[in-house]
Amino acid sequence: MSIKHQNLVVSAAPHVNNPVDTAVIMRDVCIALVPALAWSIYIFGFRALLLTAVCMCASVFFEWAVRRIMHRDSSTIKDWSAAVTGMILAFNLPVGLPLWMAIVGCFVAIVIVKQLFGGLGQNFANPAIVARIALFVGFAGKMAEWSVTGKMAAAILNASPDAITGPTPLALLAKGAEVPNNAQMFLGFINGSMGEISAAALIIGGLYLVFRKVISPAIPLSYMATVAVLALCFGLDPIFQLCAGGVMLGAIFMATDYVTSPITTAGKIIFGIGCGVFTMLIRQFGAYPEGASFAILLMNILTPHIDNWTKTKLNGVEKGGKK
Repeated sequence: MSIKHQNLVVSAAPHVNNPVDTAVIMRDVCIALVPALAWSIYIFGFRALLLTAVCMCASVFFEWAVRRIMHRDSSTIKDWSAAVTGMILAFNLPVGLPLWMAIVGCFVAIVIVKQLFGGLGQNFANPAIVARIALFVGFAGKMAEWSVTGKMAAAILNASPDAITGPTPLALLAKGAEVPNNAQMFLGFINGSMGEISAAALIIGGLYLVFRKVISPAIPLSYMATVAVLALCFGLDPIFQLCAGGVMLGAIFMATDYVTSPITTAGKIIFGIGCGVFTMLIRQFGAYPEGASFAILLMNILTPHIDNWTKTKLNGVEKGGKK
């Protein structure tokens, strides 16, 4: 009687199969972004859907192409991470931005920020944030053309229903002009980047992610609380500061990125506070009225140091072996 010997692969405990993988998490993020996308389509029309689709497709294509060129496994396009990057980038852009410019942003996000640093899990900063800043530097004029649709005109301007362009609420505030009221800000009858106009839609998506345990509420809550407190210190309306610009989108969907945010709960709180502080400092004292993207990028760079400062101890020994 012959016995076949097969190789036995022994790995470290625990030996548990977890159905939650990268693809599941990324699909949940896409689902959470659907309310904001639906509102953008309602406000801006199907140009919002077109811009989102182009960014998602371009990001997936660039991931596939660069990994093939670098002789790496190109099946990573199935984990939805590139699609999520494209979707979040689209949410950071004016709805009227030329599509070729959006594709340039996707190239920066996927090829330069993500793949050249080793792929998912190796990037030093959130790819969508770096891409937005790169587009802002390279195409400042087009990145500042904010569409005001007929629905917005009827709601806040009492103007013609024809599509026009106008400043964002933060730009209006910087000029000392009249700004939309808090209800219009919260619901999304304002102009700005297509995915950040409705705080209500973004909060719905954030609650879904917390319910699904995809994100911890530590970063969003500490970020938004810091913005609100500093707004009061500066004599500003905290509701306006939370709903204007990219605070909600950044706090819920970009600052919570697993790769570029701290691991420990204490680290997450410090990270969120830092994002809020830098956001308000840039808004108050910087030349640019919005500061969320720059604030999150700065804190992404500090993430390794925050992790080092807040690392936990196991049986009296710090991670890394130090007593």
